[in-house]
Amino acid sequence: MSELILALLAGGTVGITLGALGAGGGIIAVPALVYLLGFTPAEATTASLLIVSVTSLTALYAHARTGAVQWRGGLLLAAAGVLPAALAGVLAARVPAALLTAAFGLVAGLAGLRMLRPVPQAAPPTAATAVQPVKVVSAGAGLGALTGLLGVGGGFLAVPALTGVLAFRIRAAVATSLLVVSVNALVALAARGGTATGVDWAVVGPFAAAAVLGAWDGKRLGAKLPEAVLHRVFAGVLLAVALLMLVDAVR
Repeated sequence: MSELILALLAGGTVGITLGALGAGGGIIAVPALVYLLGFTPAEATTASLLIVSVTSLTALYAHARTGAVQWRGGLLLAAAGVLPAALAGVLAARVPAALLTAAFGLVAGLAGLRMLRPVPQAAPPTAATAVQPVKVVSAGAGLGALTGLLGVGGGFLAVPALTGVLAFRIRAAVATSLLVVSVNALVALAARGGTATGVDWAVVGPFAAAAVLGAWDGKRLGAKLPEAVLHRVFAGVLLAVALLMLVDAVR
């Protein structure tokens, strides 16, 4: 299968996942870039930030049009992650490839296990104002650091953070996580030097374009699926990626 076709298929999968789940874009993009398209882990994390930035902004716009985005909680989480995302983005180039791969797999696995827990019966989004700010800031800082280091938007942890810490329902969390993902990815990308240099645009361009188109379909798909199904699908994707990355790290 040609490189272009692989890029388009992988990009479409990333977009659908991000549009439906508010997460999973980078955590699928990085393995796809490494194992299907021959990128090094460092190249893949930078390219992933580019792809996730464009795709998450597209998906955010689609969700914002329906009024599902809870801007106050999302901006608080995003603001808390700005500095950690920038610092981790600078340090990422110095991390050995095997360690980066292992860290990616471990984080994906932990997030997947957490998402297997029953869907929380949360209060409406307006209850987020009663949540302790320290917990929100801590969660946001952790998301930013992971984004900068691993080249993912952090949505796979932002969704559980928004449901658990900010008491959002899953659909509001999915939509709002895209705001956190967008900010974190753009900041981490800027910390890596913006990044047109060294990016294989012949691959990344079609990959990103397919992801943008897929995000619109993913948003419609996510609106039709029950909350429990969204959780289980999300968890399954994360655990499969975690297994792949951890096996590769120890070889």
